[in-house]
Amino acid sequence: MTPERTTEAPAPRRTARNNILFTFGLVAAIYLAYLTRQVLFLIYVSALFAVVIMPLLNLIMRLRIGKWQPGRAIAILVLFVAAGGFLTVFIMFALPPVLRDMREFLTELPTRGPQLLSRVQKLPIARHIDMSSINDKLQDVASNFASYAFAGVKTGAGTLADILTCIVLTVYFVLEGETSYVWVMSFFENESRQRLHRALTRAELRMGKWLLGQGSLMLILGVTSTIVFASLHIRYAYALGVLMGLFNIIPVAGALFSMALVILVAAIDSWGRVLGVMIFYGIYAQVENAFLVPRIMKSSVDLPGIAVMVSLLIGSELAGVVGAMISVPTAVLVAVLLDEYLVKAPAVTVAAEEPVVHL
Repeated sequence: MTPERTTEAPAPRRTARNNILFTFGLVAAIYLAYLTRQVLFLIYVSALFAVVIMPLLNLIMRLRIGKWQPGRAIAILVLFVAAGGFLTVFIMFALPPVLRDMREFLTELPTRGPQLLSRVQKLPIARHIDMSSINDKLQDVASNFASYAFAGVKTGAGTLADILTCIVLTVYFVLEGETSYVWVMSFFENESRQRLHRALTRAELRMGKWLLGQGSLMLILGVTSTIVFASLHIRYAYALGVLMGLFNIIPVAGALFSMALVILVAAIDSWGRVLGVMIFYGIYAQVENAFLVPRIMKSSVDLPGIAVMVSLLIGSELAGVVGAMISVPTAVLVAVLLDEYLVKAPAVTVAAEEPVVHL
């Protein structure tokens, strides 16, 4: 007696009409994504920020005052109040000296401008520079200052609108992100959904650790920079120290830009202070690369240095400063997905062979 064999229904064949419709729909979706690329980028950045700040919100939600424990909405409010308080303190104490010196500089510019230009013309390198073309360009900028200012205000207004939109979307993803996540995952089959969920969970954990590690590095650099700048009696020591810490969220490029600004400010007073700043940053860079980063970031990000540099270059080229800020978390997400779907072999369940029944 032979066992009954179940015949499976043949898979439906894809006709030429189905192929044409699928290709047309794919092209239409790509074209629509291209038209709405700015909106899609804002949505992606907001969702990424929501994932990154979730460990911080979870830390706030663990606080207890008696029997009361803050919810997610209260945690967001506490985070906004803390950020607003920090910004208020910065504006009240760090910016007034900068604004005062800028007013004095603009007041004395008509008299000191020609003197500075005459000193530059006496330098040996000025013989190889066409000073007349520089003067023409400066006069052109001065004559068209109103148009440049209007264009700058217009660009700044657009950037501010994008920032506000990103903040609103981030809050929405924090509050309603789980519902949206479940809805998107429902489009996948059960096995694929579970595998993708495990990969995204690992990526979320690593991105959250990245924020904590990066925040630690920012705090260390900001505090040490402020102490050193104040000891060297550099102008705007507190403001520059805060900027050093904040710009450190952008790997490599942020620290280089803030150090260039500090050196420029230190050069106003004396070259000795410039030397002191350069010595400080040289020592700090060695300590950070050899001691701090391996212990703080290696266990969280787990990316090679070349991957961080490449992601930074690509992110800054595609989206400027914002692209550089999200480059490392995006690289972490891509690395986890590549590790899950290209490096690891999918789990294959081998069905047991049917026993052979002899007649």
